[in-house]
Amino acid sequence: MEVKIIPVSTRILTPKDDIVDVIEKYTKDKITPDDVVTVAESVVAITQGNIVRPDEMKISCLARLCCRFIPDYGSLATPHGMQALMRKEGEWRVAFALFAGFLGKIIGMRGLFYKWGGRQAALIDDVTGTMPPFDKCVVYGPENPEKVCADLKNRLGCFGAMIADVNDLKRSRIVGATDGMNAQLASDLLLDNPFGNASEKRPICILKNFRQYQEGKS
Repeated sequence: MEVKIIPVSTRILTPKDDIVDVIEKYTKDKITPDDVVTVAESVVAITQGNIVRPDEMKISCLARLCCRFIPDYGSLATPHGMQALMRKEGEWRVAFALFAGFLGKIIGMRGLFYKWGGRQAALIDDVTGTMPPFDKCVVYGPENPEKVCADLKNRLGCFGAMIADVNDLKRSRIVGATDGMNAQLASDLLLDNPFGNASEKRPICILKNFRQYQEGKS
C-alpha cells in the first residue's frame, strides 16, 4: 500500500502554544491508528521557547572567526548562528570540534564537527531559517523530542509520531521518533519537503497508511 502525504496548515505558532494540543486540534479528524504524524523540528522548538533574538547576543571574536569556516548555506555561517551554538554548547567545545572537523576532512573523515560540536550543531536555524515572525530569531533544536513524540502518539492514537528537520536541499533528518515505526523510512518520504518553505505555515504532515506501507517494506 502506498503512503499518502497530507500537509496540514496551521496558524502562526508561538511559545504560548502547547505543541501536542495544537497538533491534536489540527489533525484529530484526519488521523487513524495506521498513520504517522510528522512535525517540523523548528516549530516544536518555537513552542518550547527555544529561540533567541540576535540583539540579545554579544558576538565574540571567536564566533566571528569560526563562522568563516562554515559553508555559506549553513546556519552556522553567520556570527549570530555560531554565537548561538556557542551559547548552548560552549565556545571552546565548538572551536575544538571545528578544528577537529577540518583535520578530519584532510584524512577523509567527514562529519566530526557535527559529532563533537554538540547536539545543537546540526539543528540550529539561523535568522530567516524558519517561519515569520520567528525568521528574525535564531531557533534551536527542540528539547526532549522523544517525549514529545511519545505524547503525540498517546494523545492521537496514531501508529507513530516523528519530529523531522527537512529542507529544500533534499535533506531529511530524524530528530525524534516513537518506538515501533521505521523512522528512516518515514524520513525518506519527506525528502521533497512537503512541509514547504518557512512562509507556507505547514508544520505538520500526516503519513497516511504508514503502518501497512512499513509492513510491505519488511
